[in-house]
Amino acid sequence: MIYVNQSVSGLRSRKRNAVAFLAKVFSWGCRLLLPVMPVVVALLLLDRRFIVQYRDYLAKFRVHFEALSRGPVEHYFNDVFFRFKHVPVTIHGECVQCGNCCLNRQCAFLEPIPGDKYQCGIYGSHLRRFSNCGSFPLHAHDIARYQCPSYFVAGEQPIAWPTKPK
Repeated sequence: MIYVNQSVSGLRSRKRNAVAFLAKVFSWGCRLLLPVMPVVVALLLLDRRFIVQYRDYLAKFRVHFEALSRGPVEHYFNDVFFRFKHVPVTIHGECVQCGNCCLNRQCAFLEPIPGDKYQCGIYGSHLRRFSNCGSFPLHAHDIARYQCPSYFVAGEQPIAWPTKPK
């Protein structure tokens, strides 16, 4: 039994290390592609504002990629892409458009709207489907990381197995 636990623990450790390495490669790749990122996004979204406002978006992408390198990339690979997540039974609440979950308001696509609220500038695009955004919040760690004021995790409910009548 000890050998099984050690091998499972070793496998988890290797997965964690592989995901951490993959996240670093992704982060460095984003930094290398930074000068062309506004053009790439403009082509992907068919939206020329990223080229017209090149300098502004270049600065936004620099901040965006720095924020991504502080954990969200590993979260994406672990919990969204590779599906290693532990999802609680119930998360309650609804978005109040505070912008906290958008990399603590550092997302390059986040746009301010009236009422001290924020909205996603690519919400309806196909590009958003491949991001972390659609998965928020998966678990209590997500809610705590971004200090979300409107979502909370309900306790896990015990499974009620039907009993046989006697």
